[in-house]
Amino acid sequence: MLEDRFGRRFRYLRLSITEVCNFRCSYCLPDGYQGNAKQTFLSPQEITTLAGAFAGLGTSKIRITGGEPSLRKDLPQIIQRCAQTPGIQKVALTTNGFKLPKMVDQWVSAGLNALNVSIDSLDPRQFYAITGHDKLHTVLAGLDRALALNLPVKVNAVLLKPYSQSLLQTALTWLKSMPVTLRLIELMQTGDNQAFFSQHHLSGQGIKRALLEQGWTRITADKAAGPAQEFSHPDYQGRIGLIMPYDKDFCASCNRLRVAANGDLHLCLFAEQGLSLRPWLQTGDIAAVQQRLSELIGLKDASHWLHQGHSGATRQLAMLGG
Repeated sequence: MLEDRFGRRFRYLRLSITEVCNFRCSYCLPDGYQGNAKQTFLSPQEITTLAGAFAGLGTSKIRITGGEPSLRKDLPQIIQRCAQTPGIQKVALTTNGFKLPKMVDQWVSAGLNALNVSIDSLDPRQFYAITGHDKLHTVLAGLDRALALNLPVKVNAVLLKPYSQSLLQTALTWLKSMPVTLRLIELMQTGDNQAFFSQHHLSGQGIKRALLEQGWTRITADKAAGPAQEFSHPDYQGRIGLIMPYDKDFCASCNRLRVAANGDLHLCLFAEQGLSLRPWLQTGDIAAVQQRLSELIGLKDASHWLHQGHSGATRQLAMLGG
């Protein structure tokens, strides 16, 4: 089991397979993706080696992220390789939903068994204002298809001051009959969004207090779950989760590591640098990758430093998929 010097064990790998994204979300890539077109991302074989190395060290869950992972044509193959890795019990995907209606059947056939879809507003006009795309109807159609396939679905929404009040009001009605978990995520400061962050950051604590006052009850998370505090209510089919990275002790229960699309290990979403794994991945030597991981895990800090305004090397969230 991968364990750091603070006794935290890492059962969860967040694997980015591309930095490219076709949305222009105001909090992440307002000007669209501006990366290097010649950059090469991890190959399916390198991903197979990586998954095997992590699984052999106790990781049971892999979340495939981006950028937008569905922009890779070999995504079904990547899902299949992760799902067929001994020891990996859950393969999840985070997507903007652009290709969801056309592709979700294929992803499930490949072995996908959990899905997160980013929907920052349930109002088509606000959705367009945030993402730069008039595609809410497409994303919601894909969501319905995923539920028809009995795929567990979570919906991610970033809390933004101009939109969050109307989002919450609409979402509470929506969740009465929609069996998904809506995860409200506090906006995080990155290298490229400091002015935007100052204008739009909204704490989730007020929402948490309101939910508890309205009879919502916190649910105990399993060991491989992410950082959300999740709540349920007997009158609602859906649930609500809150991700509040600026809360005290947020990092105490950290159970996840990140690998970027270029093969760098990031010990934290806001680490000062990525740590290269690619030379080891290219050899296909799982034992060598495991040795490298065991050496690097000792460098992980007790906490991020977001509360001090330090976002490390993370320029924008598309680098690592959040």
